[in-house]
Amino acid sequence: MERFKIANHISELEFAENNIAVADVNGKKICVARFREQYFAFAYQCPHAGGILAEGHIDATGNVVCPVHRYKFSIINGYNSSGEGFFLKRWPVEIREDGVFLNLSF
Repeated sequence: MERFKIANHISELEFAENNIAVADVNGKKICVARFREQYFAFAYQCPHAGGILAEGHIDATGNVVCPVHRYKFSIINGYNSSGEGFFLKRWPVEIREDGVFLNLSF
């Protein structure tokens, strides 16, 4: 697993009204969500049909809802909570004094 710095401070990430920001890591887009004072990183595209998850929203229980077919995925564990059998790729977010990091394996 490789660590990538995505910002010097969490305030540098541009969170939309849906509490999702998009980070660029070596040309790969990653979603970063803010939920209940915690941060979660996950795939930019839905594993079902490739919908852009940054255009979806985070529901009250911590699921990202895909804007295409409304499939739901837990940003905490990646589980497909709407039951279609897919899994959302996630990565740990580490917030330190020297920056915001993602631990990624592609």
